[in-house]
Order: sequence, then C-alpha cells, then structure tokens
Amino acid sequence: MVFSSPIFLFVFLPIILIGYFLIRTKYKNLFLLGASLLFYCWGEPKYVLLMLVSILLNYIFGILVENNKNKGKLAKKITGLAVVVNLGILILYKYANFIIDNLNVVAQSIGFKPIYLEPIDLPIGISFYTFQAMSYVIDVYRRDTVAQRKLSDHALYISLFPQLVAGPIVRYSDISEQIKNRKTTIEDFEYGIRRFIIGLGKKVLIANPLGRIADDIFSLSGENLSSSLSWFGLICYSFQIYYDFSGYSDMAIGLGRMFGFKFLENFNYPYISKSIKEFWRRWHISLSSWFRDYVYIPLGGSRSTVFVTYRNLIIVFLLTGIWHGASWNFIVWGLFHGLFLLLERTRFGNLLDKIWSPIKLVYTLFVVMIGWVFFKSETFGSSVIYLKAMFNLYSNNISNLYNVSMFINNEILLVLCIAIIGATPIPKKMVNKIEHHINKKKSIVLKIGYESLYIASLIALLLFSVMSLATSTYNPFIYFRF
Repeated sequence: MVFSSPIFLFVFLPIILIGYFLIRTKYKNLFLLGASLLFYCWGEPKYVLLMLVSILLNYIFGILVENNKNKGKLAKKITGLAVVVNLGILILYKYANFIIDNLNVVAQSIGFKPIYLEPIDLPIGISFYTFQAMSYVIDVYRRDTVAQRKLSDHALYISLFPQLVAGPIVRYSDISEQIKNRKTTIEDFEYGIRRFIIGLGKKVLIANPLGRIADDIFSLSGENLSSSLSWFGLICYSFQIYYDFSGYSDMAIGLGRMFGFKFLENFNYPYISKSIKEFWRRWHISLSSWFRDYVYIPLGGSRSTVFVTYRNLIIVFLLTGIWHGASWNFIVWGLFHGLFLLLERTRFGNLLDKIWSPIKLVYTLFVVMIGWVFFKSETFGSSVIYLKAMFNLYSNNISNLYNVSMFINNEILLVLCIAIIGATPIPKKMVNKIEHHINKKKSIVLKIGYESLYIASLIALLLFSVMSLATSTYNPFIYFRF
C-alpha cells in the first residue's frame, strides 16, 4: 500500500485516524501497531513474519545487552552478534541472488558448474527497518538509550507505518519518549495534514509526470538517443527521484505528526549544494547520518592519517551504494560519490572553496546528475551507453525517430518550472516573509485572509493530486525497492 493510492487515502488513513482518536490513550500504541502490521500485510503478507522475527530478535538483543552492560566484553559480543544476525537477514533476502550470480560468472569461467538458487523476492522496507533495528541495539550498548522492555512498544518503533517501507530511518533515542507519552495538539495535526498534502503534491504532480518521461527516454536504445534528448531524460529523472523521495518523506513526517510523533527532516534542498560533501548533508539525511554515526566514526572518521580518512570514506560510500541495491550499478554510484568526496579533501577542494558560487553549484549538479545515470539504469552497460549519448558519442548514427519535442509540452514545461523553483528555498522564504509582514501589521483581516488563501491552496493541491491519481496508472515509489 502506497501513501498515494486511493485505498490508503480514502479508506485506510481515515479509518485509522478516527480509530486512533476514539480509542483510550493506553491502547493507542497497540492500535497503531495493529494498523502498521495491517499496512505491511497489505503489500507483503508473506514477509510480515520475517519482520516480526526481526522485531523479536532485536528486542531480545537489546535486553541482553542492557542486562550485561557492566560486563563490557559480553555486551560487546552480544551487540556484535546482533549486527551479524541483522546483516545476515539483509544479505540473505537482498543480496543472495546477486552474490550467487557473480560467483557463477567466476565458476563458469574456470570450468565449474553454476550454483542454482531460487530467486528470492526483496521484502519491502527491509533495508530501512533492519538499519533501525541495528541502531537500536548499538545505542543500547553505547548507553545512548535504555532497552525497551515492552515488546509491543518495541514492535511499534520498528513497524510504525508512516516510516516503515521507505524511511526516514528513525533512531530509537529520538522517539523513545514519544512512544511512552505523546499528545497530538491541533497545531500538530494541522501541520501533519499540511505536510502530507505538500508531499502528496510533490509525488503525484511533479515526480510522476517527469518520471514517466524519464522511463520512456531511458528505455530507448543508444542509436535513438541524441545528446539533447538524453540530457532532458536525465533532468526529468533527477527531479523525479528528488520529488518522489522527498515527497514520501514529507508524507511520512506529516503522518507521524498526526499521531504525535516528530520525525527529523530527511531532505534540505540538496540541489542547491555547492559541493558533494554538502549534497550528502542535505540528501537522505537519515541514511548519511546513520553511516556517519555507525560506520564512519567507529572506523576512526577523520581523526587519523589521511590514508585512514580516505579509506573510511570509501568504505562508507561503497556500503551506501550496496545498501541501495544488489547491483554493480549501485556500487559504482556509491564509489563515484566517494571519489569526489576524496577529491574535495585535496587541493581541488581548496580551489573549489575559492571559485564563484554558481560555478560550484553547476559542478555539484553535474556530478550528481552523472551519478543518477548509474542509479537509474538497469545495468552498467546501459549506463555507459546512456553516458555516451549524453556526450554525443553516437553523433554519426542517431536516428531521427526521437527528439525532445516528442516528450515535452506545455504541461511538462510548467511542471519543470515548478520543480526548479520548488527545489530551492525561494518559496519557503517568500511564505516566511509574507507571514512576518502580516504578524508585524497585527491585522486580523490580513491574517484571516492569508490563512483562508493558504487553506484554499492546500485544498486545491489535494484535489489536483487526487484528480491526477484518478486519471493515471503511473504511480511508482522509487525507494520502495530498497
């Protein structure tokens, strides 16, 4: 079940909201847990047992670690076992086929028979809830939080449906008190609705139409791709993945707020970054901070020699690529970003700091967009073909069957303009200035007029989003496959 589906918008969410606010406070967590399991069962009924096993194992690991916190070595061994078990489950379900396929290539090249493994389906959200579970046990070991003794509350933390299948990755320490005691004020609920509608609009009205074009262009063969068409397809995909994922994060944050949970932000205008280092401080913040706190810093971070620092960065971005999927393309994508992070720690980074800001912005966007080619393409070979087309290396063989004019119209131009403006802080700054001006004037008429216009705009955005959903069958969520 996706947040932008009619069954979620008009059946599941209204019923859960009504039930949640009618039920007594002491049963709210159990109610939300049941709703979350139902939400997951709707899309992955056969894998809900796997998630329940993960919940139970990490519940036990957390208690064992805390009970033995005065026995340092034993607590460390239990934590290490928890990490191994969690990673083992993740590797089995997400990477087993990839590993066997690559082993078979090597085996066949030296004359051995290939290993046969039945294809294993990828459980939705396994990367997200596994990382949450590991961070919980590690935080108990570090004494950053105490173990949750109530199994149902621990299960709620792992399975809470707003962030279950595509994040953001929520730390237990950030919401442990909210699980125990929370209240949803009118302001919280209003903010949650507003944030959800904005996220829905980003997903349905921007990501979906641009994603359809990106899919069509990326599916063309190299001889049908001109340089302008391939760049146009990449631009569409760059905005699709941003608005798709940030839109989902907005909806998740909004839903969480409706139920009294305050999740941390996951995006902060990444496309205005002036370096790759800054980009990763703004893009998928919960994932990059997870790798920083649980991999980079424990490896030594940047506190040791230059070699060790570079090694740590490469390890982190190799793992970042692997986390996103069982494919060489994701590994290349992660290492590609890692390479530029290393470059920015050399004299190149010093030079970058001194040049004109718009050039730094262009540099960052160029690197990020080149990386998206590997992220979007199915194979490394298709990535190379697409990159060749972007830089006009097929100039003598391009057919005239396809050009940009076939994929662009007034609607797409409008969506692109909105996407460009919306990827910057300009709209937010304008709204803040207007609100500051109204508050300064202390005019009730102005305030009522502004709030009425704002509510009308949200209603219009919701209606347009629903109408778009009703007239289109194209509604993927990119990060659901991770």
